[in-house]
Amino acid sequence: MLWFQGNSMQLAKYSFLLFLRNLSASKTVLPVLTLFTKDPCPLCDEAKEILEPYKNRFILQEVDITLPENSAWYERYKFDIPVFHLNGQFLMMHRVNISKLEKQLQKLEQQDARG
Repeated sequence: MLWFQGNSMQLAKYSFLLFLRNLSASKTVLPVLTLFTKDPCPLCDEAKEILEPYKNRFILQEVDITLPENSAWYERYKFDIPVFHLNGQFLMMHRVNISKLEKQLQKLEQQDARG
């Protein structure tokens, strides 16, 4: 097991790259939608319900910002959850913006279709 001290961003990137490498054998690689959350988070629960119809178009990865290894994310997002990143890039916060999500998913799907 690898241990990254202090830099949870580095761990998140490493995990994401491993995840992509494991998926590379399949034809279509689904994008990863990361939800930065904590428990409880009623807005996060609401967001997940809104995302339900889209769940076949991405892999939802939840990051609990209250865990010690995610302290950098806690400092960054403690007043803003839910926060979403798509493939490691900031996408939206507070509420789900379906049109923004749809636009980014379509862009990724078109890139994937072109090979």
